[in-house]
Amino acid sequence: MTNDHGALRAPTNPYQDHLDKNAANFTALSPLSLLRRAADIFPTKTALIHGGRRYTWAETLERTTRLASALNKRGIAKNDTVAVMGANTPEMYECAFAVAMAGAVLNPLNIRLDGATLAFCLNHGEAKVLITDREFAPAVKDALAGLGRELIVIDIDDGEYDGPGERLGETDYESFLRSGDPDFAWALPADEWDAISLNYTSGTTGNPKGVVYHHRGAYLNALSNIIAWDMPSRPIYLWTLPMFHCNGWCFPWTLAALGGTNVCLRRVGAKAMFDAFADLGVTHYCGAPIVHNLLINAKADERRDFSQTVYVMTAAAPPPPATLDAMEAMGFDVTHAYGLTETYGPAVYNAWQEPWDALDHDVQMRLRARQGVRYPVLEDLEVMDGDTMVPVPRDGQTIGEIMFKGNVVMKGYLKNPGASAKAFAGGWFHSGDLAVMHPDGYVEIKDRAKDIIISGGENISSIEVEGALYKHPAVLAAAVVAKSDPKWGETPCAFVELKDDAPEPTSEEIIAFCRDNLAHFKCPRHVVFGPLPKTSTGKIQKFKLRERVGA
Repeated sequence: MTNDHGALRAPTNPYQDHLDKNAANFTALSPLSLLRRAADIFPTKTALIHGGRRYTWAETLERTTRLASALNKRGIAKNDTVAVMGANTPEMYECAFAVAMAGAVLNPLNIRLDGATLAFCLNHGEAKVLITDREFAPAVKDALAGLGRELIVIDIDDGEYDGPGERLGETDYESFLRSGDPDFAWALPADEWDAISLNYTSGTTGNPKGVVYHHRGAYLNALSNIIAWDMPSRPIYLWTLPMFHCNGWCFPWTLAALGGTNVCLRRVGAKAMFDAFADLGVTHYCGAPIVHNLLINAKADERRDFSQTVYVMTAAAPPPPATLDAMEAMGFDVTHAYGLTETYGPAVYNAWQEPWDALDHDVQMRLRARQGVRYPVLEDLEVMDGDTMVPVPRDGQTIGEIMFKGNVVMKGYLKNPGASAKAFAGGWFHSGDLAVMHPDGYVEIKDRAKDIIISGGENISSIEVEGALYKHPAVLAAAVVAKSDPKWGETPCAFVELKDDAPEPTSEEIIAFCRDNLAHFKCPRHVVFGPLPKTSTGKIQKFKLRERVGA
């Protein structure tokens, strides 16, 4: 093709000419859109319940707008960090939106961290504001003393908390809110790749790593929760999962998308949960197996009858089939999910297949215990050899590392390019979790790489041994770690927490029970009884158990 002067002219593509992005046809994806929509469409619908407090969606939008304005007036702007040390209260929920409205990045802090680790997170993330609940004043006070710099501190003084704890800030949350403008002109991010939150992993060795999320991933996973869990319009969701953990698995934004109701639960307990089911009509909650065990083992005076089906999403630790079986028997509908802080929380789920309805019950429970398939917005999921990056055979036997790829994988680790490069090596996110891939494409975790037990050259899955232990009627919780052995190299050591009202078995009885349910070489050689150390999300801290074994 030539022009009027006979010179060659580059060919044009009609799909590229005059078809550019503009304000009418492109908007950056952000969870902030979901809150504005909820307030527009369901203005009088109850958005938040916390004790005697009730806020509608219109009120929630106004409160978050005020908070964004108040932060902006104090100099908080794009890419500034606002840290929050809070329980599951309306203030924590509002921060999930308001900080981003101010253009800033939310850093939800783990409420179980000690002062030194909190100080590290605040300094590493360069937080300019700390919003903190007075219940956590002792650790926060230690952190502030070791910070070496000043920052703005705002106190949450929750009326539902009647325990000890001093106020450390210059003002309280409600007063700070009143200083904001309800007509503050907040805007969506110019780029959906902009950071929306900073979540620190719970470091078991060394300092924790700061995982950075972007607006696009937060928006997509919020909607993907709805699809994967088949959630109805306007559910009533009970906050048993800590909102600080992976931004509450993106569910603050999910509930806004649905115009649902958030029921805040400051402290998780069987009675409080049963009361919420019976009195508030709760339809959904998320949590680790330890939360479900609270319900399974609840005392008679803690239980309440309720008529609705309660849908449960369980993750954080693989649920033993015995736990799933007991929950189903109580009338709960359980969906198993899996993910990491680096994948915005759940990014894999056990999609139930209709033909499975005809299978034997025990087979169904084993199927439910698998982690499953990728979320609708996760581009790819594989189990690979971590060295060769070749997928393992889909035989349900060959162990490899779970790898992720897609829009709900983190931006990377803050100020840690080396760790980011290692995590993304080969164009996939390396989870560190060991699993098999079944012929039907469903993933089943066998262990963390550091938790696999190698005994006499054979790999033993600690999860498989724990599953057998959970079948014992006296076992409330169990964890298995490797113990050095002069002959076998390593053998399984079981740590067992017993139910309060159960007859106490001996170590020999526990080992014999395992031998009836497992290949003998997989059975623990040692059993230790007592409470198990757990994280705030209910995961058993195996690194502490390994330290005990080593000592």
